[in-house]
Formats: sequence, C-alpha cells, structure tokens
Amino acid sequence: MYEPLHFRQEDLAAAFALMASHPLGLLISHGASGLVANAIPFTRVDDGSKFGRLRAHLARANPQWRELDGADVLIVFQGEDAYVTPSWYETKRETGKVVPTWNYVMVQARGTAKVSDAPDWLRAQVEKLTNEREAAHPKPWAVGDAPEDFVASQLRAIVGVEIEVSDLRAKWKASQNRHEADRAGVIAGLGDDPMAEIVKAASRP
Repeated sequence: MYEPLHFRQEDLAAAFALMASHPLGLLISHGASGLVANAIPFTRVDDGSKFGRLRAHLARANPQWRELDGADVLIVFQGEDAYVTPSWYETKRETGKVVPTWNYVMVQARGTAKVSDAPDWLRAQVEKLTNEREAAHPKPWAVGDAPEDFVASQLRAIVGVEIEVSDLRAKWKASQNRHEADRAGVIAGLGDDPMAEIVKAASRP
C-alpha cells in the first residue's frame, strides 16, 4: 500500500477499532486460478501476538477456500470515505492551484491462511461473529435460537479460515497534507459526514 508518512496510521488500537467497526473485509488470494477476492466478515482474536489472528468462514461452494490452506493472503478493511472538492479549500480563493481528492481510512492485513472445517471451530467462529454484530440490538439473536439440526446443516455448508497476521498497515488519508484553513474548509464542507470527525481528529497536534 502506498503510504506517505503524513497519512500513515501507527496507532494499532485505532486500526483494530476500524476492523471491529467495519468487519467486512476483502479477502484476496492468488492460486492456480489466478487472483481471487471475496468480501466476508471477520472477527479478530487477540492471541498475545502483535497483530492477533483473523477468523472468518466461506461458503463451501465458494472455490476460493480450496487454494487457501498455507497460502499468503491480503485482507482489506475499508472504513469511512468521502470526496473532497477543491471548492472547500481556502487555497482555491487564494491561488486557484487546487485539485479534487478523496479522503478515506483503510487497514490492510497480510498473513498465512489455514483452513478448517472442524464443527467446534466453525461453531465458535460463527457464534463470536454473531454475538459481536448482535450486541447493539435490543433483542440480540443468538445461534442457539435456531434449531440444532438446522445449525448443524448450516455449519456443514461452510468452511473456516484463520489468518495469522504477520503485517498490518493502516492509512488515514484525512487532509493532513493541507494547511489549517483548507482543513477547516473540508470539515465545514463535509458537514455531518463521519469523515468530518476523522479530519478534525487528524488535524489535532
């Protein structure tokens, strides 16, 4: 990933928070069939290592898993993003020397994949993912709410994947390369867009 120093996010806690709030990662792998990418939701497991492990599952009918075991993979987590018009910049009024851009936050994780179809592993992964996503609901649904024979049949239709993360990069492109007046214009122009708060945070000393 192209990482100019002023856009590099080195706070791992911030990167982990983005992964938790935007868990639908793009799993990218390369095998005999070439490049393959699928969007699947991940959970992160803190195993005491620097980056932890990522766990997910794919439909058994999805051929990607057949070339994953032992393969190097890339997972991309995309956070908030917003178009930035030059009209928001004070520099436009001063010199006119401005161009449009795009602000965004992103995390990329790399590691080695391991495939599992063990029922206990799959059940634990599905339950963790479900519990994380259902936590905000007033009446959270749980895997155990469904009939056991139905759950068992659903587990047989998926395959698990675990990635031991060896490298994690985060990029917060939030107008850090603009001067204060331009950043203020971006914040005002974005209004209620979530990116406005990210630009504010990135502008603080």
